[in-house]
Amino acid sequence: TFTVGIREEEEEGEDAAVDFRGGVKKLKESAIPPQAPIFPHAVSVDDIDSVRNGRQSEGLNKHTDPGDEERCFSIVFKGRKKVLDLMASDRDEADQWVKSFEKVLNNLRNLSRQQKSEHWIIDCMRRADKNADNKMNLKELKRFLRHVNIEVDDAYAEELFRKCDRSESGYLEDSEIETFYELLTHREEIDVIYGNYARTEGQMSVRDLLDFLLNEQRESATASDALGLMEKYEMDKTAKQNKRMSKDGFQMYLQHEDCSILNPAHKSVYQDMTQPLNHYYISSSHNTYLTHDQLKGPSSTEGYIRALMKNCRCVELDSWDGPNGEPVIYHGYTLTSKILFRDAIRAIKDYAFRTSDYPVILSLENHCSLEQQKLMAHYIISILGDALVTEPLGDFLPAAFPSPEELKGKFLIKGKCLNKLSAAFNDRNNTISEGTVSEEDEAAEQEDGQKSPQKKSKIRLARELSDVVVYCKSVHFNGFEHARDKLDFNEMSSFKESKAFNLAESASGAFTRHNVDKLSRTYPAGSRTDSSNYNPVPMWNAGCQIVALNFQTPGKEMHINQGRFLANGACGYVLKPQFQRDAASHFDPNVLSFGPWLRKKSLHVMVISAQQLPKLNVDKQKSIVDPLVRVEVYGVRADNASKETHRIDNNGFNPTWNEHFEFDVHVPELAILRLVVEDYDATSANDLIGQYCLPLTCVQNGYRHVPLLNKNGDLISAAGLFVHVMLLDAE
Repeated sequence: TFTVGIREEEEEGEDAAVDFRGGVKKLKESAIPPQAPIFPHAVSVDDIDSVRNGRQSEGLNKHTDPGDEERCFSIVFKGRKKVLDLMASDRDEADQWVKSFEKVLNNLRNLSRQQKSEHWIIDCMRRADKNADNKMNLKELKRFLRHVNIEVDDAYAEELFRKCDRSESGYLEDSEIETFYELLTHREEIDVIYGNYARTEGQMSVRDLLDFLLNEQRESATASDALGLMEKYEMDKTAKQNKRMSKDGFQMYLQHEDCSILNPAHKSVYQDMTQPLNHYYISSSHNTYLTHDQLKGPSSTEGYIRALMKNCRCVELDSWDGPNGEPVIYHGYTLTSKILFRDAIRAIKDYAFRTSDYPVILSLENHCSLEQQKLMAHYIISILGDALVTEPLGDFLPAAFPSPEELKGKFLIKGKCLNKLSAAFNDRNNTISEGTVSEEDEAAEQEDGQKSPQKKSKIRLARELSDVVVYCKSVHFNGFEHARDKLDFNEMSSFKESKAFNLAESASGAFTRHNVDKLSRTYPAGSRTDSSNYNPVPMWNAGCQIVALNFQTPGKEMHINQGRFLANGACGYVLKPQFQRDAASHFDPNVLSFGPWLRKKSLHVMVISAQQLPKLNVDKQKSIVDPLVRVEVYGVRADNASKETHRIDNNGFNPTWNEHFEFDVHVPELAILRLVVEDYDATSANDLIGQYCLPLTCVQNGYRHVPLLNKNGDLISAAGLFVHVMLLDAE
């Protein structure tokens, strides 16, 4: 358990400058850690998303001098991603603090599930121990149970207290607290599973564990694998020497990565990354610069940082003429705030490859005059440098996209272009300085009364800006036949939501074939002024690669997007199924004729239990959740389904359901599994407690723990589901 002390002192005449003092203190290890020192501002390190060195926030850029670069750093919090900007007295102090924070955060991220559980429970004990005496009386015990989200009647609480209070002192301390902890965290469902396979003197032998791995987990395991798990997870030296696994060791195994519902092999890049770019789904953002709604919300470089740190590989820049000859980015004809174009490019350059090495596409929506377009081109070229692709790879005119592997660490510009790729390749000394192109589709197709007051069908395009567009040339969509016969491979169209859904519904087969060799981008309707999102699944079903969503808006759609790109090391690129990459394929997601895509499966999910679900209303300690679990499948229309458990009243700590569901899945390669935990409410919509999404192809069979993410997609420490999953060939 850690506590961070922060004191902010505003220096005279510098409203935003913060002088930093304090320390990171590791609390003494005990059954109930002592109370944290009281600071004017105290935060939990669990609430910290990241720490950034230097003047990397807008606040520090605005209110500090470049000479203070080495003294500055920022703490970024989870949720709505608020930022605390800090300034140390010198570079060494700033470095020490940043390294200390990073070490603590890294240690927290690497805790096992069991360690996170213990960390959480001990923290709840500390908060219940109001007088910080390292003891727990009956009143504090009841308070603790409410902290951990479980409500019991007074008689049961008193019975539990008496059972643990062996000294009859009226307090629990030391070993008595250990007994209480063991009673509290005892899991009957694991007793049953372990008892079924612990056939050797009450423990699991290598043969017993191997039987469990083969029969329950459906793994291709050997005796050597079983022995390796014993060596890894068994803590009892005697059991380990006798090549046995105790119940504690088995529970340790069940709570580690080897037993996650997500196949550990898929946590790193495992797919072929040498296919053409258009053969991949690409994690993509819409209105990336916005942090809230698109009418009067703030624009910020923070939007680009957040999206890129979530492995987004395509970001959008809406550029307009700004004051002092400087192009700006904002949502045109609205009251959203503005940021400088150059600042956005700098932020993109700094954060593009922090979490993924694969290429980043900059989608330009250009509304600028010729002079400011030239300045845009200057910033793109000078800031991105050698990482910018300014001409086709290789010595010959390409006929297909390069691969993500070939484009590692590179930036691609998507935008309008004056020439065909062949003309640009064969006449690189063309002296045309400008030309006329059709206006960006997104600007020309604004919906629902949001048309610009001076709508134009043509804009002037500067040669300098045209020349940075190579592989992603924006063109208007004039039908699938025209695209097939007239467009080069690098000429791509953007589809507004209504158009995209219409094509996915009425011409799904043609749309899918179009996306075999062309790139397509889809984006939310202009009527979504609250920056809400559409369902991305039908777009992926039709093979669309760049399905842009408002990353700034949490919700089910972003959960599904996060789940789709959880695969392949969460690198932002996921290889489409073979039948969506084959020009001879006749796959139609709406008409499931016989073909290689039709690999019917039977999905069995038993929702067994949940552990340590968070309280939704921390201000009301007596408010206990009534959880239920919904199992959802998203894919082709025939596979969409949802089933839910009954609710458990007043228990968010260890609710048990033991409910079994079965789903028929026709096209498993396109299916996504979503597990949702909600707090039941009889009078209004249920509140989300936690959720987890992943592609069905990434699911491990057997008894699996499921981590839970909150509405914003951040991990909920210690919370989780315990399920049994089986994906079988349908008869």
